Amino acid sequence: MNNLSPCAPARHRGSASRALLAFMVVLVALLGIVAMPAARADAMEAVKCTGRPNSEDDPTVIMGATESRITFEASIAEGEGVSSLTLHIPDGTSFGTDDLAVTLLTGDDLMTRNELDYTEKVDGQDLTLEFAEPITQEGHLNILVYDVFFPADGGEMQLEATYGLTDGTEASIEGIPSIPVEGISFTESLSQWLEDQSWVQAWNSNRFLHLFFDPALLVTSFPVVLTGFFMSISIVAVAFPLAIPMGLLLALMRISKLRLLRGIATTYVNIVRGTPLFLQIYVAFFGLPLAGIQIPNFVLGVTVMCMNSGAYMCEIFRAGILSISKGQTEAARSLGMNGAQTMFYVILPQMFRIVIPNLTSEFIVLYKDTSLLAAVGIMELVMYARTIVASTGSITPYIVAALFYLVITLPLSKITRHLEDRVRGHRTRKHADAPELAAEKGASHE
Repeated sequence: MNNLSPCAPARHRGSASRALLAFMVVLVALLGIVAMPAARADAMEAVKCTGRPNSEDDPTVIMGATESRITFEASIAEGEGVSSLTLHIPDGTSFGTDDLAVTLLTGDDLMTRNELDYTEKVDGQDLTLEFAEPITQEGHLNILVYDVFFPADGGEMQLEATYGLTDGTEASIEGIPSIPVEGISFTESLSQWLEDQSWVQAWNSNRFLHLFFDPALLVTSFPVVLTGFFMSISIVAVAFPLAIPMGLLLALMRISKLRLLRGIATTYVNIVRGTPLFLQIYVAFFGLPLAGIQIPNFVLGVTVMCMNSGAYMCEIFRAGILSISKGQTEAARSLGMNGAQTMFYVILPQMFRIVIPNLTSEFIVLYKDTSLLAAVGIMELVMYARTIVASTGSITPYIVAALFYLVITLPLSKITRHLEDRVRGHRTRKHADAPELAAEKGASHE
């Protein structure tokens, strides 16, 4: 028995119609999507944006306020018809257009160079290129902007670019990499300002003045050589105080009654004073490593300078001790002092007052002798100056180094002369008072 309702066929036919209609709608939609034009890629895409390194110390660094160059390159799609390009140079950056180079690189290897006919226009920081013929050929558009001076403060320099097509479309080029620029110091900025001054250019036109007294190089050398000055002062500040007790010990050994002590001290002093300090430095810095002894350069430099200065101080102290009259020793002994007490409480205090001028002179000599450490790579005054001379070919950095030596040696030389005059005056007064003291003693005996 058939239980189907008479309306069932109608319902089935309605469902089929709705399914067919839905299928047709989906099909039409799919066909519409396929028929729609694909979204057009950018006509120009950034390939690179770089600056030319200009640092004398690092071949990869771009310095601010120093002449550089911007290289911008972007790809062009086939048949796009690029009619114009505008580059917005980073704010604060100066640039020139006299040597502007615009080239289209084509071919599979992009080695074919095609010169383009264009006109440029500069409006503030915007450099606009209008091409005589729209660029429809696929390739890379390469632009070189010369005479570029980035801001002195440096930073990330972001170049912006927009282009126009023949159909009137204008768009910007995205993804342009920034150019990292390092800032320059005040002295470098001052040096560059000096180089632009007419009087400096006239001064440097003289070969001798340019070689020995270049004002711009004088300014830039100062902070670099100043670092070496601090290193030299550090070496002397450590070596000189250590050399004083060493010299005193050697002096006491040389006047000792024990032949062994005298022999050791005399041998050491004669060897050190009889050989050049330069040779001693070479033996220490190149001989010890060969023997397997590794010592940091600063420590080894201080040690060599201390041992050399100690030998000279030995003679200074020995002469000072021997200059004290024997009556001082006899008077101390009469008071019940032993030999050690006499030396440390009577002889040495008087000796130090006498040898202070000579010690000051030894300090000056030690400070100047630190220049010899440049031969073994210690970055002191002369080494820093020599590094700049090697890169510039000018002797001016050596003049700066000489000024740093004079800053210390001239005042100390004047102090030494003053101390010598005081010691000489003290001795003169002492000898002048001697007859009066003798007369007083004679009168007291009477």
